[in-house]
Amino acid sequence: RRNCRGNPNCLVGIGEHVWLGEIDENSFHNIDDPNCERRKKNAFVGLTNLGATCYVNTFLQMWFLNLELRQALYLCPSARSERAGAEDIPKDKDYEPQTICEHLQYLFALLQNSKRRYIDPSGFVKALGLDTGQQQDAQEFSKLFMSLLEDTLSKQKNPDVRNIVQKQFCGEYAYVTVCNQCGRESKLVSKFYELELNIQGHKQLTDCITEFLKEEKLEGDNRYFCETCQSKQNATRKIRLLSLPCTLNLQLMRFVFDRQTGHKKKLNTYIGFSELLDMEPFMEQKNGIYVYELSAVLIHRGVSAYSGHYIAHVKDPQTGEWYKFNDEDIEKMEGKKLQLGIEEDLAEPSKSQTRKPKCGKGTHCSRNAYMLVYRLQTREKSLTVEVPAFLQELVERDNCKFEEWCNEMAEMRKQSVAQGKIKHEEVKELYKRLPAEAGSPYDFISLEWLQKWLDESTPPKPIDNTACLCSHGKLHPDKISMMKRISEYVADFFYRRYGGGPRLNVKALCRDCVVERCRILRLKNQLNEDYKTVTNLLKTTVKGNDGFWVGKASLRSWRQLALEQLNEQDEDAEPSNGKMNGNTQNKDESSEEKREEEEELNFNEDIVCPHGDLCISENERRVVSKEAWEKLKQYFPKAPEFPNNKECCSQCKILEREGEENEALHKMMASEQKNSLQNLFHDKCRPCLGSWPQETDELYIVSQFFVEEWRKFVRRPTRCSPVSLVGNSGLLCPHGGLMFTYASMTKEDSKHIALIWPSEWERIQKLFVVDHVIKIIRTQVAGADPESALYTSEPELCPGCREGLLCQQQRDLREYTQATIYVHKVVDNKKVMKDAAPELNVSSSEAEEEREENKPEGEQDPDFNQTNGGAKRQKTSHQSYVTYQNQGIRRSTRHRKVRGEKALLVSANQTLKELKIQIMHAFSVAPFDQNLSINGRLLTDDTATLGSLGVIPESVILLKADEPIADYAAMDDVMQVCMPEEGFKGTGLLGH
Repeated sequence: RRNCRGNPNCLVGIGEHVWLGEIDENSFHNIDDPNCERRKKNAFVGLTNLGATCYVNTFLQMWFLNLELRQALYLCPSARSERAGAEDIPKDKDYEPQTICEHLQYLFALLQNSKRRYIDPSGFVKALGLDTGQQQDAQEFSKLFMSLLEDTLSKQKNPDVRNIVQKQFCGEYAYVTVCNQCGRESKLVSKFYELELNIQGHKQLTDCITEFLKEEKLEGDNRYFCETCQSKQNATRKIRLLSLPCTLNLQLMRFVFDRQTGHKKKLNTYIGFSELLDMEPFMEQKNGIYVYELSAVLIHRGVSAYSGHYIAHVKDPQTGEWYKFNDEDIEKMEGKKLQLGIEEDLAEPSKSQTRKPKCGKGTHCSRNAYMLVYRLQTREKSLTVEVPAFLQELVERDNCKFEEWCNEMAEMRKQSVAQGKIKHEEVKELYKRLPAEAGSPYDFISLEWLQKWLDESTPPKPIDNTACLCSHGKLHPDKISMMKRISEYVADFFYRRYGGGPRLNVKALCRDCVVERCRILRLKNQLNEDYKTVTNLLKTTVKGNDGFWVGKASLRSWRQLALEQLNEQDEDAEPSNGKMNGNTQNKDESSEEKREEEEELNFNEDIVCPHGDLCISENERRVVSKEAWEKLKQYFPKAPEFPNNKECCSQCKILEREGEENEALHKMMASEQKNSLQNLFHDKCRPCLGSWPQETDELYIVSQFFVEEWRKFVRRPTRCSPVSLVGNSGLLCPHGGLMFTYASMTKEDSKHIALIWPSEWERIQKLFVVDHVIKIIRTQVAGADPESALYTSEPELCPGCREGLLCQQQRDLREYTQATIYVHKVVDNKKVMKDAAPELNVSSSEAEEEREENKPEGEQDPDFNQTNGGAKRQKTSHQSYVTYQNQGIRRSTRHRKVRGEKALLVSANQTLKELKIQIMHAFSVAPFDQNLSINGRLLTDDTATLGSLGVIPESVILLKADEPIADYAAMDDVMQVCMPEEGFKGTGLLGH
């Protein structure tokens, strides 16, 4: 039954059903049965996935079931085995292996004899320095780890240990080249630990092996230099298998580089393979035993090369049974479940699904298998591997810890059950006495708190009734729907056990709130009728001084304001306005909201001046009758009241007169200054350093910032403040010397200064205060060429500070972060449009580009915004010397983007290779196909930083792309160059 929330006497359906019936003991605790973590009989031990380490777990399980490898690792001596075994390790400390071999030994020993259902390989992963949150290439991990293990074991004295990797996994093949002219055969013998097989265009494993060994013709530009013929000749080249290892690893190249997208992709095509593989037809010598049995299938679930999950199907060499190893979970595969790789297929969208081929007995096919492991077929009895004594002691110690943990969890479950039974009886008894009998004392308790008390999963907090109190400190009548009436006996128990308050009994009901609620309800019902009455009263003309001033804006919206005010008063009592038992709204937040509400104008406050009196503008107010005002006062009792005969604010009148006088003064001042300084107001009348006027040998300099501010005042004297100071200090260094040379003022620094005629300078000195006088003087030798004139400045140039300014400017251009540069795609020396990568969603239509051209400078560039997360363009600044920038002198205009360009965010310390990767994402051009140049200079050094290459903010780099060649033969090599992947860089796998 549901609880009647509006009825404080209804105590049904509040969670009591959990306690009144028979209760399962497991409901008294949330502790899982520790025996679920115990290893089952004749079962294998799983490995914990530490985040994205499933690829490591699959290889560890496969190597563990290679009995010869496990036996050799157990024979490998360690510092612990040479001493007293596990006895020298304190019992309160865990065993910490020091080398990779010790880690593998300990892991294999735990996998063999641990009592746990799964173990934690974090020590092994940490020793290799792998990132547990990043999924890596499983095939690359296998190659690197085998190389590391072989290098580590090569230092062992025991040949069975030293050579185990080569014995188990190493074979030999030869690259054989035959000259077509003389028949000379050249052979290069090489070792291999796995065969990498291309699966594109193939359906069977044997076809992939055949293609791996197929003959290749060397012709044309690719001809072979024959030492016998002493010239380049046509030839054939192929691979011959010379010897095969006991364990044959076949890597299926499912992950290839897609030159169209610049990313890796997975080939989700079916490949068929048999449980028995006869390699004799592929061998150079046919007189050996080359029949192999399938022993493991490593699988990648998922259709993408960048995500998914790795599992392994591995055969137990002792029983011949197959098992699925999926991190912590291990499942025996038999009957219908013995379909290697099939059940792990993740479905693609139905349109792209490929039908699974039929497989005969002893054959399988999978679209997700990326590595097949075959073992040489032998009639010898399977090897029995025993764990060495020192490792067994460590395993026993771990098993003891596991047993202690199991006992501890079992005891905690037992205690929780005992406590739960006691509480069960207590709750049943209290619930029976919960209802308050007629005429007996009672208390109000919140429904939320009672529900938490009956919920065994959350221990109840102290009772908190503050959220249901009204402003008078009593129980608000609108909160009663959130409360329940209980007996005083049970309330006494609750307050003794849990504390809290305040207690709310029969005396806590608030009469004042009931009266106020009734008033609000009456006004709500009366509002529409009063609105009609007030509208009619406003139509009548007010005679004499009986009326009241009311704001016109308030009159237009008084009904809406009244309704909102009544609703706010109503909402203050809503149950959703506050939660019970310590979950009330934050006081700071609620007070801040109240302050914001108070800042909004209330009724008739629109005619209140800043001094709290009646405003002087009669256009904003009107007179209403006394009857209309009394109706409005019912809804707005706190509204400011201004009788008809009330005088306006005297202070506002004085300020208004002063304002009018100031405006008139500013207009007169602006007119006088404009007439006196006509040349300064009009740019075309100003002198220019590039073509020095003949009529004078002296010109004065002021800051361009002063000129712009003065022009603003002259154009809008009533809106802008008058300019009183000619501030030239920003053009000088701290020593008082000029920061600009004559040559720079004619070119790049001309935007910072304004030149003044001598006659105009005299008028400026009379009108303004000048902090520093700066002038340029021309000195001419009589009869000499005018171009040979000398130019000096007062004050003179400060060479040291000028040099520092230039250095700072250059440094800012070389030491930037997150600055914008532009990359422009060109083809045949013509700039053309190139669509961006579709995944970046960058628009490239002509209409959008034209709109971009017409946008104001301040607006953001949509291409730039989408590609670089909406970051703003970086502005360079000089802090030491260029104080004039703080005065608002304009910078040079930014680069205007044209069609075919993309804006990129870069930093000075990033390399050219990293920039090429950014360009690959923006233009879909692989790094090795990019030819970059800046100012006619090619950028070729991939390791150089952009700062050292002279790439500065707002630079334009030209990109010319080589046409892609549809050749997938070298995709694996290309992938290493193009993809922005760290791989195993920085891990222990590359440390050797």
